[in-house]
Amino acid sequence: MRGRKTLLSAMAIAALLGGAALFQQAAPERYGLPEIEVLDPGTTGQRIDQAGLFGNYYPAKRTEDAIHADRRPAVLLLGGSEGGLGSGAKHMALSLQEEGFTVLHLAYFGAPGQPEALERIPIEGFDQALDWLKQQPGVDPQRLSVVGASKGAEAALIIASRRDDLSAVVGGMPTSVAWNGINWASSGQSPYSSWTIGGKQVATMPFSDWQASEGIISVYRAVEDPALSAAAERAAIPIEQASAGIMLVCGEAETMWPACPMSRMIAKRSAQKSGPAVSVLAYPDAGHFVFGPPMETDSPFYERLDMFGGSVEGNAKARAESWPKVVAFLKEMAPQ
Repeated sequence: MRGRKTLLSAMAIAALLGGAALFQQAAPERYGLPEIEVLDPGTTGQRIDQAGLFGNYYPAKRTEDAIHADRRPAVLLLGGSEGGLGSGAKHMALSLQEEGFTVLHLAYFGAPGQPEALERIPIEGFDQALDWLKQQPGVDPQRLSVVGASKGAEAALIIASRRDDLSAVVGGMPTSVAWNGINWASSGQSPYSSWTIGGKQVATMPFSDWQASEGIISVYRAVEDPALSAAAERAAIPIEQASAGIMLVCGEAETMWPACPMSRMIAKRSAQKSGPAVSVLAYPDAGHFVFGPPMETDSPFYERLDMFGGSVEGNAKARAESWPKVVAFLKEMAPQ
């Protein structure tokens, strides 16, 4: 059964990247993927639906003796191509709240009143969310970070290149370049960039041809092709323009996209162009589920941690080892 689920998910992502013709006739709607989740924030958070923002807000718990003076660091949290307000990012939000951060888990597509497709999403919307977060009671506007996973990491790094008021940025399974978006109404494919800035589409990296022997990751190998170096430079995220500290988390065994090679590209570019320090946490037996708080063995998702590379145990170990380092990094970059 697990093998069939993995195949269906592989079919889904393959469709996103230009291999749709191979599976379009046989695959079910959304290629077997679950519908977008828009989860309730729970008892420690509140729903934000105002002024163009939709998300779950988790204020840090303040001590009784510092009700008026205790201003806490804040995190803008971005999920990936799952859209909406999903369970994986909610798990991160609750963990960060427990660690003393105020968190805004922002939906940027797939939520009520938002586009259903991850395409042509204005980066200015994330600016608006950060500006809103800075103005909230109890938030220290001098200690602001962004945490994103997968496509959310792509957005987080673009945001970092545009703002000088961030303390830290953490990207799980990141990319060094911008890619095209995702539209399930057209078999997952999109001719448009995922993002716009000033109304103009962000330049994107062309995909490689689908290679059945390698699977999903083959279409992303374009970023490693020397013959496409000019295209990679056009689509590169200008990380050297960032001022925040950068931490990246990746799995060497990933089968979705080459997050570890791309993480090292980000670090190399930043070093060569006098950008901020970039630390890379790479785990040999982990894949696309390398990032996030530790997961209990009785979690419904635990046995699926190997879906996009690595072993279940390898991904679980990587999460257990990396998440405390992520939290420590955020605290170090946003000191009291």
